[in-house]
Parts: sequence; structure tokens; C-alpha cells
Amino acid sequence: MTQRPLLTELTLRVRAEAHSRDPAACPCGVATLADRPDATVVRHADTVAKAHAPDTAPADLAPRLTMAAHLPGILLPPLHATHVDLHGRLVTFWPYGEPVDPENPDAAPWEPAAALLARLHRTPAPVGTPPMRGPAKAALAVGRLLATTRRGHAVPVLRAWLTLPGWARAETPMSDTRTLCHGDLHLGQLVRHPAPDGPWRLIDVDDLGVGEPAWDMARPAAWYACGLLSPDDWFRFLDAYRAAGGPAVPADGDPWPALDVAARALTVQTAARAIVKAIEADRTLDDVEQAVVDACDRMGSAPPQLADGFAK
Repeated sequence: MTQRPLLTELTLRVRAEAHSRDPAACPCGVATLADRPDATVVRHADTVAKAHAPDTAPADLAPRLTMAAHLPGILLPPLHATHVDLHGRLVTFWPYGEPVDPENPDAAPWEPAAALLARLHRTPAPVGTPPMRGPAKAALAVGRLLATTRRGHAVPVLRAWLTLPGWARAETPMSDTRTLCHGDLHLGQLVRHPAPDGPWRLIDVDDLGVGEPAWDMARPAAWYACGLLSPDDWFRFLDAYRAAGGPAVPADGDPWPALDVAARALTVQTAARAIVKAIEADRTLDDVEQAVVDACDRMGSAPPQLADGFAK
């Protein structure tokens, strides 16, 4: 949980912002949409305020906000193209969008998500765009796993991590420095704006940047490979991306050579996070979490001396 002063002040700020835009904004309370160490998000009426992760640098956030403001047909634009400082955190303000309904998987917008992604990937990246942060977030997840445990379920995850090339572990630069990527694509990153039935838009610019576009396809690809996403949904997504001219995969034929590394990296990241959450909650892995760890076990093995070190 975040520090209480931050959440209290953020609540006051989002209410003030909402009423400055619409003096007749509802008198209801502020809803906390997320309160995690890496993000606190609150909503009042049609206004959302987000406190970004403590290590977010203004020099990195500023160009991402600018891109969101200039790509309103793809990304949800911020209410202001600048941030404010609050209790040592960078805070931005956004219009509210209606999220994907997690209780209605049959209505998941796979085709709109793929079309938006393809449009983003085809958009020229402005000069000075920072690198996409996907591999760095995967490395953070593995680092947290190492700090928590090196036993049991962690061993196959760490072995799978060591099979990945340096760029996927954020140890070397990505070779693609021109393609604009979201960096953390999943269905939770889509909203309808205006709510509740406007066009779909991508949200969350924290990881936006230039890099390997396959990374944005990797989470659905990993779910498909792990048996957690149906073939029908996967091919809805893949076919729509190809139809929209997305450059991450060939226009036809087997897409997996282009997606394999990123999909394996996202599998490791997901498994690492799952194990840490389970340890912190003092519980066993659920079936979905276990399926992702099992996929890591199938992905390969590290040299024996490294595996022995992890298990000690």
C-alpha cells in the first residue's frame, strides 16, 4: 500500500480537477482504482489522477505524455501534457474511460486491441523517445523473485530466464530503436472513451517507447502457448493485427519465430510475479499460476552449476 498522505492528497486533487472541468460534477466520493507501490490511481466523476511509480523520472514521463496527447486516436490523451509533484511522486490527470469487463471474457476486444497496436507500431517515433520498458520490468520481476526466494518453484523460472538473450533481460539494448511500442499490452490497458461505449483507446504510458514490437504481442502469445488463451481468441488477435499491417510478425505464415523470445520473457515475468505474490500471501500457487511456472520448466534449463546455485 502507498503512504496514506499521498492517497489523501491525491483524493483532494482529483476532486478539485473534476470540479474545475465541470462545476456540476457529482457530489459522490472518490473511488480508489489502484493502490500499489508502483501506482496509485483514483477517480472522481469523469476525472482520473495517477501517481506514478516512485522512480519515474520527469525526463522519461514528459515525452510519453506528449505522445499520448498527440496520438488521440490510439492512446487516451491526458487532460494536461505536464505532471504535478505530490509527496515525491509524479501525478498526471486523465479522462475516465470504461475498462474491459473481466466478467465477460466473450466480449474481450481482441480485434480493436490488435488494430490499435498495429497503428501504434506503424507510427513514427518522435526524436528523443525513450526505450520501451518491457524488458526492464521483466528484469525487475525476476530481481524481486531472487530477493524473495531461490527455492522450489523459483528454480525453473530462473532457469528459463537464463535461456533468454541479453536484450530480453534488459542487459543489452534492443536492436529496434525506431518502432513505437506500448511496453505492457494486456486487456486491462484498454478503455472506451467517452465512457461507456466510445471507441477503444490504449492507456498507461509508463512503459511506452521504442523497441521490439513483438513484446507487445507477447503476453497474449504466452497465454496461448501456456493454454490460458483459447486458439480462437489468439487467432482473432493475430489475424486482426496482420490485417491492420502490424510489423511485429510476417504478414502470413508462422508468427512464432518473431514472437518466441518475447513470449518466453513474458512467461518468466508472469511466473516470477505469481510466485512472489503467493509467498507474500502465504498460499500455494493456483492452477493458472502453476501452469505458467510449468511452462517455464519446459522452456529450457540453465547450466547445471547455475541451477545448483539457485536451489541452495
